[in-house]
Amino acid sequence: MNISMTRIQAILVKDYKEFSRNYAVSTMILLPLILAFLYNKTGASTINAYFLPINITFSMVTTYIQCCLIAEEKEKNTLRSLMLSPASLGDILIGKSLFVLIVTVVVLALSIFLVGYTPANLAILSVALLLSTVFYIALGTICGLFAKSIMEGSIIVLPVIFLFSFGPFALTFASTYPILKIAEWLPSSQLLLLAEALEGKYSMTDIIIPMVTFIVWSLISWFIAAIIYKKRMVD
Repeated sequence: MNISMTRIQAILVKDYKEFSRNYAVSTMILLPLILAFLYNKTGASTINAYFLPINITFSMVTTYIQCCLIAEEKEKNTLRSLMLSPASLGDILIGKSLFVLIVTVVVLALSIFLVGYTPANLAILSVALLLSTVFYIALGTICGLFAKSIMEGSIIVLPVIFLFSFGPFALTFASTYPILKIAEWLPSSQLLLLAEALEGKYSMTDIIIPMVTFIVWSLISWFIAAIIYKKRMVD
């Protein structure tokens, strides 16, 4: 697969311009920041409180923005032109993801700062956050490829926002409803469990299991995104 940095950069700049013009999408970055600030002011100091703005960043910023940017391309019929251009699959997927990756990293950093969270092991947590970002971008890509417009994309992404943002709360009811234990394997839940483990004495297993979970979710999601993308090329 040929990768062209020039084409990737062109797609990145194009996404930035579309993002800056669409206030309905760009203002979404404020939600986790406001939530993190309010949590800090209320004195919340638990891991669950710290990671709610973080998980909301992944769903409301990463997935939502990626979904809407792709849906907008489809609505304007520019995605088809991009698919038929000399840009390869890698150029398009990387280019369409790079801008959202940058935005996510900035919003995550600000959210962590505003909520007052000081990770016990910043290096390990940073790797986990990066792997989670890759997964949520893939999720947004899948939602965007299914949507026909920004409005439809906003609706399609709602179940994703609910499931992955508030999935960890299902674990509190797992003792009553054992079926909810499956929520433990959600990336958002694994991220929370990893952060809790890092606060105390942790083993390699405590680190490896969440990391492998993130990677598996990401690989499956990007595989599905690539299949849907190729189907859209001949749609």
